[in-house]
This record gives sequence, C-alpha cells and structure tokens, in this order.
Amino acid sequence: MTPDELAALHAQCFTTPRPWTAEEFSSFADSTFLLTQENAFLMGRVLADEAELLTLAVAPAQRRNGVARALVETFKARAADAGAANAFLEVAADNTPATALYFATGFEEVGRRRGYYKQAEAPALDALVLRCSLIGRHPDVGG
Repeated sequence: MTPDELAALHAQCFTTPRPWTAEEFSSFADSTFLLTQENAFLMGRVLADEAELLTLAVAPAQRRNGVARALVETFKARAADAGAANAFLEVAADNTPATALYFATGFEEVGRRRGYYKQAEAPALDALVLRCSLIGRHPDVGG
C-alpha cells in the first residue's frame, strides 16, 4: 500500500485520534514494518526488546471477520522473531471494539494517560496503555 492509500484507509477508520496523513506514513517508513491485507493494515516497530503497535486500520465493510485479529497475531509473532519481549500500544479508552480485540489477543491494561486524545468539540479522551508479553512465543525470546 502506498502512503496515500494508507492515509485514505486510516481516514475511513479514525476520527479520534485524528487520521494520519500520507506524509506521516512516509515519515515512519524507515523505522517501522507494515502488515497488509486487502482493505486493512497494521503498522508496528521493534526497538531493542520492545515492540509497539502504532496503528491498525480495517475498512468498515471488512470488520468482524478476523482480519484485525490475524494482523495482531502476525505482529506479535514478527515482533517476537525480532527479539521483542513485550509489545505495547495505546488505544482510546472509549474504543470498545478495539479494546475487546486487544484484550482477546493477550494485551492487558498497564496504564492510562488521562486526557491524551484531544477532540475539537468534546472533552479529551483517555488513552489506555496496553502490554502483551511475547516471552515464550519464540525460542530466542525469554526461553
């Protein structure tokens, strides 16, 4: 997917936090990896022994058919293969479908950033900080 295609799909999926621009996707290209499926993508990165799921977008018409779960599981496997012991992400506290997905794929809440996501005409939303242990997912990660 091109940066323009990523930005267009991201805009279909996000209002809070705001969707990323093609330029922002381009700026991440050297430090991230991109997993794609038709009408869906996940962007993540591994730094030292930690992975971060930066964003996940699935076109509205493609939701609830396992695409997001498959992308998250692939992300976790790829991060473990790259030597990450833990994976982290942030998600808007009111994003019930996303939090349900992340909890179902092994993430747990380890923190909260109060008022993290600013909104134009509404109170700021909290961000949940979630973590998933990757130890045991790969022989080179924790045994």
